[in-house]
Amino acid sequence: MYYFIYGVLYCISLLPIQILYLLSDLAYVVIYYIAGYRREVVRQNLLTAFPEKTVEERKKIERRFYRNFTDNFIETLKLISGGRRFAAKHFHGDPTLMQQLYEQGRSCQFYLGHNFNWELANIGVSAYSSHTKLMVYLPVKNRMFDRIMLKLRSSSGNKLLPAIDMRSAMMPYRRHIYLLALIADQAPGDLEKAYWLNFFGQPTPFLRGPESGAAAASLAVLFAQIYKTRRGHYELRYELCTSNAATLPKGELTRRYVRYLEKVIREHPEMWLWSHRRWKIDWTGARNTRWIDDTAPPPAVG
Repeated sequence: MYYFIYGVLYCISLLPIQILYLLSDLAYVVIYYIAGYRREVVRQNLLTAFPEKTVEERKKIERRFYRNFTDNFIETLKLISGGRRFAAKHFHGDPTLMQQLYEQGRSCQFYLGHNFNWELANIGVSAYSSHTKLMVYLPVKNRMFDRIMLKLRSSSGNKLLPAIDMRSAMMPYRRHIYLLALIADQAPGDLEKAYWLNFFGQPTPFLRGPESGAAAASLAVLFAQIYKTRRGHYELRYELCTSNAATLPKGELTRRYVRYLEKVIREHPEMWLWSHRRWKIDWTGARNTRWIDDTAPPPAVG
């Protein structure tokens, strides 16, 4: 079944991108207007993040989000056959800083958010420096599609590390000069190890592992954002947060990242993945959480 499904997807991906975008336009109508896929989740998230905006302003963001959502799927499909050639034409950025860090012998962490199109970024970034590229991924529950995504993501030559076993997966690369790319806005599975702080004014848990790993290995840390310059074309912009995470006070790296992430989402809200329930966990004030925001924690819920 895997080979049949992969073969079908590969054949579809051979279609010109202009034709595939017609499929994206159709998918947008079906998913948004007919099926209403996660529309209530998206609307609630946008209301939580932007209570100051009018209903019409939020609906405009909502419609643009769904168009980007379907384009993201179609562009990822195109990567099955297009691979690096397609990425080189559609994903651009300035590699200077990454290459400078490599020449200095510095390994680094590279923080992204769930901004479109992160699958294109995974392949596009592979050409940007001489680092050994390590990409963290969360396995897909469906084994067949997990296998397809692994094949796609590894086509760039990047090394894939499962998020559920990061420590062991990192072991073979400790002596390499590596770039570890992280989608760092994931909701943590283990709240006992989460950092809590305000994100769009809401108490929100964030992964503690990226900061801990960066500090333990004295890594440089880069914050990155993907911008859509026109349909099908993306630009990576990134900045140096710190040249050595070990020099920062505990929690500071996460605070800086969350402030950066909120800033770039506010600039282009239609580019973030609003269909996942980022605020599904209430702040309880329990002892096993860690509030690291500059402001005092809010009253516990419940």
